[in-house]
Amino acid sequence: MIGLYIALGVLGGSGLVFLLFLWMIAPRSQRKRPDTTPFLGMEFAHRGLHNKNVPENSLRAFQGAVDRRLGIELDIQLSKDGEVMVFHDFTLNRVAGVDGKVINFTAEELGKMSLGGQSDGIPTLKQVLEAVDGQVPLIIEIKIPGFDLSVCPKAFEILDEYKGPYCIESFHPLAIHWMKKNRPHILRGQLSSDFFKHSEKGSRIQFFAVKNLMLNFLARPDFIAFDIRYPRAVAFRLCTKLFHSLPIGWTIRTKEELEKAKEHFDAWICEDIY
Repeated sequence: MIGLYIALGVLGGSGLVFLLFLWMIAPRSQRKRPDTTPFLGMEFAHRGLHNKNVPENSLRAFQGAVDRRLGIELDIQLSKDGEVMVFHDFTLNRVAGVDGKVINFTAEELGKMSLGGQSDGIPTLKQVLEAVDGQVPLIIEIKIPGFDLSVCPKAFEILDEYKGPYCIESFHPLAIHWMKKNRPHILRGQLSSDFFKHSEKGSRIQFFAVKNLMLNFLARPDFIAFDIRYPRAVAFRLCTKLFHSLPIGWTIRTKEELEKAKEHFDAWICEDIY
């Protein structure tokens, strides 16, 4: 403690700001972290192993990943009737060709929609877990519209019964905060990127905070899933090098990107490289 006081005296105001920043971005301590072994060195098929004939986040895409012994990254959100659906976008236009949002349709209606013009409907989380059955590890991204966290307890009504390896991630810090409070034994991660270099619409303050992992104090994540284009982002490097958070890279689209990503990340979310 005396050493800390001396350091603060030497560093002055700027030192205080830096120490506050370190406190804000610090993950959960290594000694309290759940086992990361099932995820280390794994390649995860982004939204399943999909292509022009096999739609993303479809049961066929997930079966393809299982057949190749690849981990699976998938996305969850709620239907109108409160079922946990596996689908990425909040709107249905791009993948299902339907005007409207996922939350505006029932699970039955979503299941009958055509993904990518194919015969595949939008699956529920229950259906996906039954199909995967613990054969490969899962990275489950929680999609949060605004501040509505109701998907979290609904998802864990299902996940609590699942015996296979999985972890949870989200761009939304409050989803990971919910995990910290309600499922502390489950591996959890913060998704991030350099949002200012993209065209996303949103709050610049929010982008700045999430890019720099400044809301980690709410959730104390175990891993950081970061955009592979920005491996030298300061907050990401501090979390992974100083605090030893598990670094997961997304999204890798060529074999060359994968080899380069192995220099900075310990697990890799990949698409279109198989």
